[in-house]
Amino acid sequence: MNMLTANFHTHSTYCDGSSTPRQMVEKALKLGFTSLGFSGHVDIDPVMDIDAYQLEIGKLKKEYADRLEILCGGEFDMLFPEPERGGFDYKIGSNHHLLVDGGKPFPIDYSEEMFLKLLNNYFDGDAYHLAEEYYERVSRIYDRIHCTFIGHFDLITIYNNELHLFDEADPRYLKPAMDALDHLLSERVPFEINTKQIMKGRIYPHQCFLKRIRERNGEILISSDAHNAEELNRGFQEAVELAKLCGFDHVNYLTARKGKVQLVEVGI
Repeated sequence: MNMLTANFHTHSTYCDGSSTPRQMVEKALKLGFTSLGFSGHVDIDPVMDIDAYQLEIGKLKKEYADRLEILCGGEFDMLFPEPERGGFDYKIGSNHHLLVDGGKPFPIDYSEEMFLKLLNNYFDGDAYHLAEEYYERVSRIYDRIHCTFIGHFDLITIYNNELHLFDEADPRYLKPAMDALDHLLSERVPFEINTKQIMKGRIYPHQCFLKRIRERNGEILISSDAHNAEELNRGFQEAVELAKLCGFDHVNYLTARKGKVQLVEVGI
């Protein structure tokens, strides 16, 4: 097992992915994977048929048991009303929304146009205020979801390469982000290195946050946030190099082979 033969942030046609779970499994085998974790969106939009999802992943677990360890996880959004729902091997804790108009959810990662609408209509164009609100919510992810690891910690930067809405080195951005990071680190919850946006020159979390995680003895996993089979291992080598640059000598993967899902270290 090594960090390049497993992915635990995987979306399929049960939510907003374009490959079926079986297509994901078959591609994982072609890539030489030893583990694959599905993480369908468990949030308010899109609505996933959780029972059907868990049933199919369970069937695939049995069918491929001698070739691939398959885990049935979920990516839980802060807004999902039942964070303690069972039937999941693991949970990714994420935040994809801010609340506006007294509690209406507004997505932060749907499109550049929607992000600008959120910024201008609800935050008076103040991107630092928006970021502060985002990280305040992120800081509470583990307290609410008790997740296995944190997903795309700094997702709020998804369009910043193109829109240049805030300076990511500015204390007005860094302080609330570091405060949230430190709180989550105090909970001993691991973080993913997420390569979903690598084609746009971004890996989550930013190098400065990864260095802080390392300094505080935090743990990391590498995942691609795949929404189709071709993305299953996209950016993994770059993620390994980034982890090394930030001082890590190992990453982690998930396994349930000893009866309970647990983190296992693998050197890099």
